[in-house]
Amino acid sequence: MENNNLSKHQYFYSVGLSYKKADAEVRGKFSLDAKAKTRLLEQAKSEGIESLIVTSTCNRTEIYGFAEHPFQLIKLICENSLGTVEEFQKVGFVYKNQEAINHMFRVGTGLDSQILGDFEIISQVKTSFAESRSFGLINTFLDRLINAVIQASKRIKNETEISSGATSVSFASVQYIIRNVENISSKNILLFGTGKIGRNTCENLVKHTKNEHITLINRTKDKAEKLAGKLNLIVKDYSELHLELQNADIVVVATGAQNPTVDKAILNLKKPLLILDLSIPKNVNEDVKELDGVTLIHMDHLAQMTDETLEKRKSHIPAAEAIIEDIKEEFITWTKARKFAPTIHALKEKLNAIKNSELDFQSKKISNFNEEQAEIISARIIQKITTHFANHLKDDNTMVDESIEWIEKVFQIEAR
Repeated sequence: MENNNLSKHQYFYSVGLSYKKADAEVRGKFSLDAKAKTRLLEQAKSEGIESLIVTSTCNRTEIYGFAEHPFQLIKLICENSLGTVEEFQKVGFVYKNQEAINHMFRVGTGLDSQILGDFEIISQVKTSFAESRSFGLINTFLDRLINAVIQASKRIKNETEISSGATSVSFASVQYIIRNVENISSKNILLFGTGKIGRNTCENLVKHTKNEHITLINRTKDKAEKLAGKLNLIVKDYSELHLELQNADIVVVATGAQNPTVDKAILNLKKPLLILDLSIPKNVNEDVKELDGVTLIHMDHLAQMTDETLEKRKSHIPAAEAIIEDIKEEFITWTKARKFAPTIHALKEKLNAIKNSELDFQSKKISNFNEEQAEIISARIIQKITTHFANHLKDDNTMVDESIEWIEKVFQIEAR
């Protein structure tokens, strides 16, 4: 694909890092909370970035946008997180133009998710899209691309079984508990954090363990009470966290805090404790493992779990990829047409100027000159000529940039 760019010097990039090369600790450094994302968008606007979106989830932090050089986007991530450029160079990626488009389709459709077919990411892309739009950071290209990715995600979800069965980080955590804890229904389970992952985990715990000893704690108590009301669970104040940790057999931590909220100092244990940390950045300090009887499991470990559901999902990858190719082809056809449309328009104007000059000359030279008829004939000829050029530029084998340059040079036109 040629330069799918807005000007001669801007290119479409995808830059970031994900679970593929960056472990949970590194991803935590580059994680962007809501305030950091807002700061990043404000900075992008002030630095003249025309269009971009930023996503930051437990599995990835990425920017999709236009820049003269990818470092302009990498800098935005590093300056608004705890990550450094040196660390980014070790684990980060940079995709340009067609590769960036391909990557965005795979991410948005769940094919690049840590757990195959986890469609959580598309809702996060939609949220990022809305945030960037509110800052005036969405151009026509990115608007069309994101809508194409959303369309692909919807079709894959509806037309394939790649997301069939309950498999996600939250479901994997419950599977781990069931497989590794005996008499699960009689154990005391504490869920700390009731964001999206926390809510999903809680619902899976209730559904699959039949446990009636689940306690919820959240910094904002009313959010925990809202969830508890639906599932008939117990809610305790955040101030009682240290007491509830003593009573628990299993703790699931799924908060959005930027620093650890559970560490060795807060634990005063009298029995074994299983802790599952589903947070990015990590919200459980590694020092808890120094205590006897404590088992700490992080989400990266859970994501490695494979079962029959995931194996079945893999068989639907070709069907999902075919849908992506179908929608991507439509998008690329649109980008090509959009790219050469100004040139075709300028060519038509040039030919019309030649026509008008010639008709004016002939009308003065030829007596009884039928200007109306000549206008009709010449207009049809111009339409046929410009259609020939347009069809040439639409051809998959055409080097669009070179052809546009050639047309503009021959006809001495400048597309606007």
